[in-house]
Amino acid sequence: MQLSLVSLLLLSVVPSFASTSEQIPMAGADTPFVPKTSSKPTLADLLTVENSASIFYSYARELELSQGLSNKDMKMTLFVPTNKAVMALARKPHQGDTPTGDDVEITEEEYDNLSRSNVERWVSSHIIPASEAPVTLEGSKQTLLSSKSITFKPIGKSSQGPEWSRVSLEDGIKITQKKEAINGDLYMIDGTISPWSRLGLS
Repeated sequence: MQLSLVSLLLLSVVPSFASTSEQIPMAGADTPFVPKTSSKPTLADLLTVENSASIFYSYARELELSQGLSNKDMKMTLFVPTNKAVMALARKPHQGDTPTGDDVEITEEEYDNLSRSNVERWVSSHIIPASEAPVTLEGSKQTLLSSKSITFKPIGKSSQGPEWSRVSLEDGIKITQKKEAINGDLYMIDGTISPWSRLGLS
């Protein structure tokens, strides 16, 4: 009885050794598969983890253009105001620059459309599109809003520190930090860019 049990165990082990030794490697097996990965996050990833940019990102997510923030092939440069800068605005982005007036009656649908249009103008004025990326922080750069360009000016004559720390934009707005993404750059700024300033409305 013990002999037959040992025989069965040996029979069950031998085929496994044979099958291993007789395996034929597939073509290209010597070259390990390496998936394409990126060490850099997308702009959407950066905005998601940047707590001080949450208000800007909440506005941006309402718009179709926000899809580009997670598209690795769509390059853009963002100038993102901090929450503190947005909260300091007398009129919030969805309210636009000019009060509607108490004597003007509009439907809820008209109000929603107007608010969405105001938000799109505001967010677009903080984004420089792919044709201008990577951005050199000098002169004027066209934003996604056709009527708005961002103007950069040097701060003093010092050459110390990164480029972004030596310029201001839109008459005094300062860049506080820079973050790089696979699809562009994100600059945090201590003010907001008005989409109406070039129209003489700010």
